[in-house]
Amino acid sequence: MTNTTETQPPHQVVIIGGGFGGLYAAKSLNHANVDVTLIDRRNFHLFQPLLYQVATGAISPADISSPLRSVLSKSKNTKVLLGEVNDIDPEAQKVVMGDEVIPYDTLIVATGAKHSYFGKDEWESFAPGLKTVEDAIEMRHRIFMAFEAAEKETNPQLRRAWLTFVIVGGGPTGVELAGAIAELAYHTMKEDFRNIDTTEAQVILLEGLDRILPPFAPELSAQAQTSLQRLGVTVQTKTLVTNIDNDLVTIKQGEEVSQIHAKTVLWAAGVKASPLGKVLAQKTGVECDRAGRVIVEPDLSLNNYPNIFVIGDLAHFAHQNGKPLPGVAPVAMQEGEYVASLIKQKLQGQTSLPRFYYIDKGSLAVIGQNSAVVDLGFIKFTGFVAWLFWLLVHIYFLIEFDNKLIVMIQWGWTYFTRHRGARLITGKEQISNYTTEKPRETREIVNV
Repeated sequence: MTNTTETQPPHQVVIIGGGFGGLYAAKSLNHANVDVTLIDRRNFHLFQPLLYQVATGAISPADISSPLRSVLSKSKNTKVLLGEVNDIDPEAQKVVMGDEVIPYDTLIVATGAKHSYFGKDEWESFAPGLKTVEDAIEMRHRIFMAFEAAEKETNPQLRRAWLTFVIVGGGPTGVELAGAIAELAYHTMKEDFRNIDTTEAQVILLEGLDRILPPFAPELSAQAQTSLQRLGVTVQTKTLVTNIDNDLVTIKQGEEVSQIHAKTVLWAAGVKASPLGKVLAQKTGVECDRAGRVIVEPDLSLNNYPNIFVIGDLAHFAHQNGKPLPGVAPVAMQEGEYVASLIKQKLQGQTSLPRFYYIDKGSLAVIGQNSAVVDLGFIKFTGFVAWLFWLLVHIYFLIEFDNKLIVMIQWGWTYFTRHRGARLITGKEQISNYTTEKPRETREIVNV
């Protein structure tokens, strides 16, 4: 008689999304007695905080992208699947990816968010946002094509419109974009053209609230605005965008309505949750906020579904101070590590588990090449030292060593030469499409 011992199959953890939250969860489960399946529609992890540098030609997309299989190659309990999850069955504990059904014991949803136009989705074609590599390449195309079109334009009014750049949204992304475009126009490219003076470009930053960088301390916001203005950026606060129609931006300041004629409009004003938030709401009855983020429990799980966790930009976590945590990389990283730790503790039979607590290690935003604002809570500082601190932090958090090395060398070269080697205009759209418009003679145009 032969005795056979049935071994318990490993706990199955499925992670949807290879951003900061999903990737940090997967890495933290490396040595756990679980099988991890990471699903993403891209085969790479993207370091989103530096996307604006791709959009302005400072670095290339590959410099801030890391293949997921490479990052997780030493995690032998983890497999990566390329695909898009379009449905979740919480009762059967399965996710649906096209024709494939994948079972799970624990599910982590970390699919992030995309830019929101507050119900005006028709503005997207006129004002691209910045969330993906494709977004950054599209922005780069528009920014550098604008200078090329201005070089060929003979009509002064249209040339001025080509050299006008409007950034909507005064948060960190908008501030960083505005500063980088100003550096391009007023320093990097000022000797590159023959028919135009790039220093005549207008870079206009619009913010609806009374100050830029609202999450920062008021004194840092004021310093950031001063630094931007010193670079040549026009900052307009208490300014609402009411319409974007091709190259006309309609703004409202108090009761005054005016228009800006700008060929390049870039969006950095808001985000909304990924569609999987709506799927979870339909299948589990969980509530979502106005931006579509899933309202989670103190341990980041869903009400009545303790084996489903939502982390990162998709999660609405307001159990710490009554306000939802910001959609920034450090939040997602800490949430990913926390959920991984929670899974391991549960598998060890622990029942009294701590709730998630976010440790805010500070906020940073860069302004041009030599200035930044840093708020570490116990200390706040600005200027060149803050800029160096910003560089070190971003180098540290890049995922792979070769990316750290390449970006560090590239930044050093750019600092001393002001040259940006990734100023590539790519895509099928040709310059002829940019120079066939007739002047707008009947519309009131306000240049600011």
